[in-house]
Amino acid sequence: MKLTLEQAIGQKLMLSFVGTEPPPDFLAMLRRQHFGGVTLFREMNTTDPAQVRRLTDLLQSAAAEAGQPPLLVAVDQEGGQLMAIDGGTTYFPGNLALGASRSVDLAYKTGYAMGRELAAMGVNVNYAPSCDVNSNPRNPVIGTRSFGEDPAMVAQLGVAMVRGLQAAGVAATAKHFPGHGDSASDTHHGLVVVPHDRERMHKVEIPPFAAAIAAGVHLVMTAHIAVPAFEADMLLPATLSPRLLRGLLRDELGFDGVIISDAMEMAAITQGREFVVDALAAAAAGIDLLLLNSDTVMQQDAYAGLLQAARRALLAPGDVMASAERVLALKHWLAEQPRPALDVVGSAEHRALADEIAAGSITLVRDDARMLALRPSPNARLAVIVPRPVDLTPADTSSYVSCALAEALRRYHPAVDEFVVAHQPTDAEIAALRRRISDYDAVIVGTINAAAESGQAALVNALLTAATPVIAVALRMPYDLSAYPKAPTYACTYNLLPPSMDALARALLGHIPFAGRLPVSIPGLYPIGHGILSAD
Repeated sequence: MKLTLEQAIGQKLMLSFVGTEPPPDFLAMLRRQHFGGVTLFREMNTTDPAQVRRLTDLLQSAAAEAGQPPLLVAVDQEGGQLMAIDGGTTYFPGNLALGASRSVDLAYKTGYAMGRELAAMGVNVNYAPSCDVNSNPRNPVIGTRSFGEDPAMVAQLGVAMVRGLQAAGVAATAKHFPGHGDSASDTHHGLVVVPHDRERMHKVEIPPFAAAIAAGVHLVMTAHIAVPAFEADMLLPATLSPRLLRGLLRDELGFDGVIISDAMEMAAITQGREFVVDALAAAAAGIDLLLLNSDTVMQQDAYAGLLQAARRALLAPGDVMASAERVLALKHWLAEQPRPALDVVGSAEHRALADEIAAGSITLVRDDARMLALRPSPNARLAVIVPRPVDLTPADTSSYVSCALAEALRRYHPAVDEFVVAHQPTDAEIAALRRRISDYDAVIVGTINAAAESGQAALVNALLTAATPVIAVALRMPYDLSAYPKAPTYACTYNLLPPSMDALARALLGHIPFAGRLPVSIPGLYPIGHGILSAD
């Protein structure tokens, strides 16, 4: 399909909108100009699989009626704590859980099953997997989205997931290039600088992306991080860096697919009146698709600015057309892929796979008190204390989840009481809970990011001074142990989702072994790969 310049510029835009149906002005724009596709977000667009399928069908029908190529329809369906679509999709435990399982086979099966579910709903691009190597315990935005801190393992599992997704007919996206795993701040809130030299980048951050490219990944998503080793003269986000995109990604690593930016409304990218300049800089650097938010003024400003830049040769016409051809080639590949029936979503087979991953990932790090496996008498009382989940970053959907650990334990032992505390419990709340646990035979306390949340750390440390035995569980990152290092019994689940809560309950009670191993090290305490592989 031969495109005009106007159509080719339109193919560079990944748009979004607010609503479970596309607004009239969005459909009007679709009828009058090309654009690459849309990104659907949980809080704006999705309720359940059937609604998503109706929405994607409507969008594709509107594009066809306007004489346009099919749209890219993308989501962030990573599993774990970032799921763009719920309401019946399978709760896959996420990348760090796969890292704890060490299973390439499970990573492939997860990608394939996840891809089948997305394809059934009419979603053809998944912004997954994260190929970031989570080497910084203070990283606030990657964390459980990574497969771990070993570059070789991240590469192996990332490749497996890429292959699984694309075998199911959904384009995978390796992100966040050139590697967001060693950062202590979040690009949603400002520019992040990764100060490593090229040797370190090629040793740690780059290998998972190189492996994904060799495996045929269709998209690579850029990070809004600055790497002075490649742009020594200015602090340019990778999204705006020709040396990283045209030099490293295209020329050195040989990537010939579609380069998509991370969300362009992040604070690391200039906002306001100067946004068009950064959009132009991104396109000139080599970005094929700009990931835009639902602001229609921003969308139209980006389109008009890019088009005028192309007309004035600030963007080389040949580059504009080559970029559009890459997007069209991806659309052609996607158009040839079959779409499964909707009943594949949340199928028994997929739920069993999620359970298998969960059972293979639950990790017992320490049991100095020899509490496990728990063998409670029929009258024994167990207390479960968990924080109320919140979204730790904009790239998080934890707030939609309730931690069902107590419910899972009750399936095996009825005398379980649950106490849900604030994400940052107060001193009064901590004191009251410490008094309450004297009535129980054992306490299981879960934490979410306790290494950075002083209230949760204070809660566990206070409980440890009581007479009642305590089992501490990190429900997200294993680093929580550093906040309460005297905990004698400590386990990790890597997510809050029901399959992992049930697997934890079964492991605590001795019905299954603890089979996982740490996918990251706990600095000063335990190395990567550590794990007590059975509680008995």
